[in-house]
Amino acid sequence: METKVKFDWFCKATWSKSAYNTLWCLIGCSIGDFGTIYYFQITPHSLSVMLVMLIAIVNGIITSIFLETIILLRQKFKLKDAFKTACGMSLISMVSMELAMNLTDYLIVGSAKLVWWVIPIMLLVGFLTPWPYNYWRLKKFNIACH
Repeated sequence: METKVKFDWFCKATWSKSAYNTLWCLIGCSIGDFGTIYYFQITPHSLSVMLVMLIAIVNGIITSIFLETIILLRQKFKLKDAFKTACGMSLISMVSMELAMNLTDYLIVGSAKLVWWVIPIMLLVGFLTPWPYNYWRLKKFNIACH
């Protein structure tokens, strides 16, 4: 008979480590996401709001992977291994972060537009959304990206 181990949601060390990991992901995702939204905000275009947000999400994931690769290279990973590890990071975490940030922008501002006061809200929602998942992943599988 197999015994079930109760999952511990109250480990301060794991919450701290998962917050650190989530913050690095947020930095990478925000660079590509905000950069894309800002570009389309200052450039005349005929793209729909949803298409701009989709491009922002993709660019956010790309910059997150790029930043992670650089961090891993600084930790003496070989380029191929660093890139492979960065791509193997939790795509669920990155996509949920990106969707949360863009949905927040859309619901508050009504479009894909950066307004100075909405950015902290987007960052907070973007951080909080994947953080419990990152905790669970780290606690259950001991898988972290940093």
